[in-house]
Amino acid sequence: MALSLYVDTARWRAHQKTVIDQFPGLIPVCKGNGYGFGHERLAEEAARFGADMLAVGTTYEAARIKDWFGGDLLVLTPFRRGEEPVPLPDRVIRSVSSVDGVHALVGARVVVEVMSSMKRHGVREEELGLLASAIEDVRLEGFALHLPLDRPDGTDAVEEVIAWMDRLRAARLPLHTMFVSHLRAEEQARLQQQFPQTRFRARIGTRLWLGDHEATEYRGSVLDVTRVAKGDRFGYRQQKAASDGWLVVVAGGTSHGVGLEAPKAMHGVMPRAKGVARAGLATVNRNLSPFVWAGKQRWFAEPPHMQVSILFVPADAQEPQVGDELVAHLRHTTTQFDRLVER
Repeated sequence: MALSLYVDTARWRAHQKTVIDQFPGLIPVCKGNGYGFGHERLAEEAARFGADMLAVGTTYEAARIKDWFGGDLLVLTPFRRGEEPVPLPDRVIRSVSSVDGVHALVGARVVVEVMSSMKRHGVREEELGLLASAIEDVRLEGFALHLPLDRPDGTDAVEEVIAWMDRLRAARLPLHTMFVSHLRAEEQARLQQQFPQTRFRARIGTRLWLGDHEATEYRGSVLDVTRVAKGDRFGYRQQKAASDGWLVVVAGGTSHGVGLEAPKAMHGVMPRAKGVARAGLATVNRNLSPFVWAGKQRWFAEPPHMQVSILFVPADAQEPQVGDELVAHLRHTTTQFDRLVER
């Protein structure tokens, strides 16, 4: 009995091809938990569709993936002096976001990140003069620009890239390759048309692996079902059942990421109202689970345990049976499955 990730492999791969066709030179991203699929699986998929480079989050991820992917590995987290050295092959390319970092990587293959409107990290415009001499001692693979997802001020992503291209050109820096993130296909095409001598390479993870929501599905197996009457006590905290129904023990707990929810940016009155309502219910131990039974998301009977969750299914619903599987609406980037089932 397990928390399973079901994958419609043909549909998943068809979506991958659609994205790859839209973004010539695409660099697949495999970081964190491998977008829910695992590093090894995504490395195999990238090799299958012929990627020459795979982007990873950290040097530790690069060390794990290097035996699964034979092409170049681009580490997205910028190099910092004093970081723990990790033995890596020469095909690993380091991102660097400071002039000091470039000076510290003599002889290395590097991608220089410049400061975008994200304001997360990157070389600033006023530092470009110092950068020109620093890159003489490294093997420069290109420059990178990590762009925001939303632009509520109405600014244009293409114009931001063009502005940086102009700055780099004015500083007499080489513009053979630009690594970009969070551009639409038509935006990248516009840039490629305007700068035919520069190769634009999109680093894409979420859109590539998770863009077709119907291609994957989590399901948790029912392990036990116990009938309870209103007022019966149950669980670690011996709470009382609010009404007649069933306690349903389903595979999937905190070790799988169940109950773990990343904060979300909310836009509009209705999403904020729903957020307030959920917070109010949580104060009285009412938390909606990600598991669905008989067409409805069911409530946690109590907070999820390490490897299972206990749900409350009211008596007016169909009784679940041991061995049934409940669909679970889980976030791929925070979920660890027990088994992957190809369909």
